[in-house]
Amino acid sequence: MKSKVLNIIRILFGLILIVFGANKFLGFMPMPELSGQAGDFMGALAKTGYIFPVTGAVELGVGLLLVLNLFTPLALIVLVPISVNIVLFHLFLDIGGIVPAAVVAGLNLLFVVTNLSAYLPMLSSGSSSKD
Repeated sequence: MKSKVLNIIRILFGLILIVFGANKFLGFMPMPELSGQAGDFMGALAKTGYIFPVTGAVELGVGLLLVLNLFTPLALIVLVPISVNIVLFHLFLDIGGIVPAAVVAGLNLLFVVTNLSAYLPMLSSGSSSKD
């Protein structure tokens, strides 16, 4: 039962990432107007010309991998820096959006923890080379 629920949540999480990643290319959901430091920050990111397409591509890729249940541990780790930055952006610059940001980060953390065994070999203090 627990694994079925986690599978459903994983697929829904992947679909959310696909939708928001695709939106960065297709613009079917308008971005909310941000003012002050939040608007300045987002404007500066947009002016780079690459941040939003790269973020969208990562979200699309991770979302597809989660939906298809392929390379899930890798996909989740790739998503961590994006999740952390979404939370920090809303925490420091746009507190009104903190709940959806926390949901994304929380789901990312949930699945990192449930896949912890995949990361343990990387976290060992032993040498990676065989003598």
